[in-house]
Amino acid sequence: MDCKINTSSPPILCKLHRTKPNFRIKTIAFSSNSAANQQESISTTIHSQIQPVQTDVYAVNFKTLGACKLGISAYPDFEYNAEGGSGSGTGTKTKGNDLNEEISVCFDMETLYIPPLTGGTTKFLGLPLPPFLKIDIVPELFQGIINLESGQVDFEFMAKFCFSVGSIYKAPPLLVRTVLTSEESRGRMRSGRGERLDGIGKCRLVGVATVDPIDDIIMNSFLRLPTECLANLNAVISSVKSS
Repeated sequence: MDCKINTSSPPILCKLHRTKPNFRIKTIAFSSNSAANQQESISTTIHSQIQPVQTDVYAVNFKTLGACKLGISAYPDFEYNAEGGSGSGTGTKTKGNDLNEEISVCFDMETLYIPPLTGGTTKFLGLPLPPFLKIDIVPELFQGIINLESGQVDFEFMAKFCFSVGSIYKAPPLLVRTVLTSEESRGRMRSGRGERLDGIGKCRLVGVATVDPIDDIIMNSFLRLPTECLANLNAVISSVKSS
């Protein structure tokens, strides 16, 4: 083996190989075993430090109730009966973390339904909305945190509000993004205070959002965009550990 590696001086190396064969073989064997033992030790240490993160999984259900309010700009609030709205999602919580009772929740947009504002669900200044006027609410994002111990809720919410008057008029959607919270939400014009989850899962979620102008001069003028809007929702949230 030495003769092949050092081909420039074969006579000398062959002589060294005959005079001290045991010394060279032991040296090579010792270095190889040391490296292998060191690599095995590092591998064992890394393996012992990497532990899979285990989580508790919860099934979360969300339902909207009556006696809600929606407000925009400086207009008086709409009285809104959102009863019948619902959605389901999945919550996760790290196992063994008893000091943190928060679960992270993500709702499935295919299951989330919020009733539209119509003459049957909404009143303005004590009167039902005019016939054919409809505001559809199309959720695009609903996720956040529930604290199982304190009852605090903070959900990031994004939805499109689509105004229409029968088949005569349909405005571009208004994009509304806010945090629906059981605490206080405050903007420059609007503010509201929520209520935390009680023993049966009831809560009040509020959120102030900025509404930007859209490509529609009628809506921009009527709603005085840009402006703020306020959502004030009564809801029931339930969570059950599934694993």
